[in-house]
Amino acid sequence: MRIMQKRNVSTVLRVLLDQHGISPTELHRRTGVPQSTLSRILSGKIVDPSDRHISKIADYFSVSTDQLRGRADVTINAGRAQIHSELKDISLWDDDTPVDDDEVSVPFLREVELAAGSGRFVIEESERSSLRFGKRSLRHNGVQFDQAKCVTVRGNSMLPVLRDGATVGVNAGKCGIGDIVDGDLYAINHNGQLRVKQLYRLPTGIRLRSFNRDEHPDEDYTFQEIQEEPIVILGHVFWWGMYAR
Repeated sequence: MRIMQKRNVSTVLRVLLDQHGISPTELHRRTGVPQSTLSRILSGKIVDPSDRHISKIADYFSVSTDQLRGRADVTINAGRAQIHSELKDISLWDDDTPVDDDEVSVPFLREVELAAGSGRFVIEESERSSLRFGKRSLRHNGVQFDQAKCVTVRGNSMLPVLRDGATVGVNAGKCGIGDIVDGDLYAINHNGQLRVKQLYRLPTGIRLRSFNRDEHPDEDYTFQEIQEEPIVILGHVFWWGMYAR
């Protein structure tokens, strides 16, 4: 299947963000380019960004400014999509399609009931559900290939950032309390329940925070309560994605 699409800075930047698994907000943090400028570039309101901003973005993604502006050929591996010349080629694949050498099949974590009607759950890897990531993207975000997991967000506690059904990528290599960066997102196993929350370190324990704080107030747990609940950090969220609806 081939889709005709004119290359410009907006279309190229969107694919780069998707390939590297980062949000415009994270790109702002890493490059210093104002969020308002990035938003206007992505929406097409700025069609010819200044060299001062475009050079910072191009340096971060290791492309030339002409490639970022869509004036030169650039091949960008975004999932299975390729941008090269005026056409965007899309290869169709499903769960049975073999993984390419530059890809990793990342498994989903899921809640599994121990016995029918028991109400008790454990977290296990799904044998059927997985999501493909480029090795370069994982490496760029400091994620070891075998430490990458996916989790599905449930409920409205993380609105408006993460809707019900959103998918997050989790770095299971950062799962200790000492790994917590205050305010970052983490997946946790709360007595068999999969949860995605902002975490904060406290002198007496940890704080779980939702974006939707009107309906879901902060939850503070002491170190003793962490053991008793139990609460286990599954990993740091390095990527997320969801359908618009």
